[in-house]
Amino acid sequence: MAAEEQDPPNTAAAVAQPQAQQAQPQSQSQSQSQSQTEAHTQAQQPQPQPQPQPQSQQPQPQPQQEQGQEQQQGQQAPNSPPLPARPTAQAPGPRASRFQAVLDSSLSHTLAKISWDNFAACYPTIAAQAPGTLRAVQRQMVDRLGALCKKEFASILQSRNVVPRLNELETLVSEAERRRDEAGLAGQEQPPVPPHVLPADVVLAAHLAPHLAQQRSQLNARLQTTQAHNARLFADVQRQRAEAESLVALLARLLDDVDGAVAALDPVAQDLAAETRDVEVEMTSLAGGGAR
Repeated sequence: MAAEEQDPPNTAAAVAQPQAQQAQPQSQSQSQSQSQTEAHTQAQQPQPQPQPQPQSQQPQPQPQQEQGQEQQQGQQAPNSPPLPARPTAQAPGPRASRFQAVLDSSLSHTLAKISWDNFAACYPTIAAQAPGTLRAVQRQMVDRLGALCKKEFASILQSRNVVPRLNELETLVSEAERRRDEAGLAGQEQPPVPPHVLPADVVLAAHLAPHLAQQRSQLNARLQTTQAHNARLFADVQRQRAEAESLVALLARLLDDVDGAVAALDPVAQDLAAETRDVEVEMTSLAGGGAR
């Protein structure tokens, strides 16, 4: 009962709105006539003439403004042309079209919640007494909200360069598929593992592979240099060893010759010793006789 008693004031307020709207043009016309009268009276009044300012108060040319103008002119000078960007299609591709379709369907689904039944359930009294007015308000609200959402979506798409980037994604995907077909990976039973599902050690090894390959090449070069140096040293050692072996063989031959000479002198050694002793005795005796 309390809700039914409060409904008539709402209806009266809804009916009073057109009357207030009709009263607004009359007040606007009265304010315009008053402003025209004030302007006419101000035009009839004598205007004070501007007094000439002394030279000390006259505005002097500002050197900063001139410098700013010169800098702007210098900046407007033709610069070297920038590098050409990668060409991308401006027309929406499949992904951009699908994205726009998803936006439109989401907006339509959202605006469908503001249906006449839901709107009338929120304002049952006005829906019962002035359904045409409430229907017009509901239609205007839906149209206005849809236009604002579409405008906001369009500004976001333009500021973020959504369509060119989606077209660039299309180009990258097509190029990746072409490279996969050229590499012969399209007919494999087991497709390659996506990078985002690889374990951490595999990803780390992939990142370290170029650095390790460079270090490996440097180590291989150093190893080859060391091996060449060792080969030269080994050749020198072999040559010196051959010389030592030849000297040992020569010394062995000399020793054999000495042994042969000694063996040849053994039979006559005692006779030579006896003769030597006899000669010494004779020399001694001769020396003793001469002394007497």
